[in-house]
Amino acid sequence: MRIFDPHIHMTSRTTNDYEALYASGVRALVEPAFWLGQPRTNVGSFIDYFDALLGWERFRAAQFGIRHHATIALNPKEANDPRCVPVLEEIPRYLIKEGVVAVGEIGYDSMTPAEDEAFSRQLELAREFSLPAMVHTPHREKLAGTRRTLDVVRESGVAPGMVVVDHLNETNVGMVKDAGAWMGFSIYPDTKMDEHRMVAILRTYGTEKVLVNSAADWGRSDPLKTLSTANAMLAAGFTADDVDKVLWRNPVEFYGQSGQLILDPIPGFDAAELPDAAAGFEGNSVLRGARA
Repeated sequence: MRIFDPHIHMTSRTTNDYEALYASGVRALVEPAFWLGQPRTNVGSFIDYFDALLGWERFRAAQFGIRHHATIALNPKEANDPRCVPVLEEIPRYLIKEGVVAVGEIGYDSMTPAEDEAFSRQLELAREFSLPAMVHTPHREKLAGTRRTLDVVRESGVAPGMVVVDHLNETNVGMVKDAGAWMGFSIYPDTKMDEHRMVAILRTYGTEKVLVNSAADWGRSDPLKTLSTANAMLAAGFTADDVDKVLWRNPVEFYGQSGQLILDPIPGFDAAELPDAAAGFEGNSVLRGARA
């Protein structure tokens, strides 16, 4: 089984998680830019974070046999902080960098005027740079937020097929499907969506334009929920080809629109070996001290 996790925040995860992901069949992932858990106080915090996504985190993933890609954006939550908004001027230079496969996460958190402005400006960037857009739907007032999201996408002129509307559930998936956008689902232990509800949605709406992710941030989450979903699909009678479509071919199709996917196996990687002691990035490595 091969898995491409289209939305997972690996900055918040350990090297043990990388090892478990590889063992589960994950060979590629996308890490979206998001907030830090506490307020950023200046634009420089974003710059260091974006650089880490495109540098250190890509290197760290490769040490465990996984191709790492990223999306770049001012996230909805921080769009309300005047200290953060100037980063919008810095984002364009990151959208041309290798491995940046979308503008995201963008969209709504509390549906404020500041979020409206940031959302619209970043959809314009997605159109200007011919990149897909990863859109975050709010965790509160999700139905109203999704309607408003689809209205803004429609007004932006970005083609629906270039947009994934994420964190969906049973209440809003139908309207996203009708709009022609990609449907994203975050599978969590006790919030958002679980693998059994996901199987029910797949039975109702089919496997076209569906992206299943683990999101896996600092809160209670599980980076192996993509595998759990695959197993639940098989147990429910879906075929191995259905699983491959949802968990590999669909994310490849969506993010492939960026022209920035790199999916060939990492040269020299052997899962039976520990990470290369000689490999380093900016003077650092994934090792801590000499091997026993």
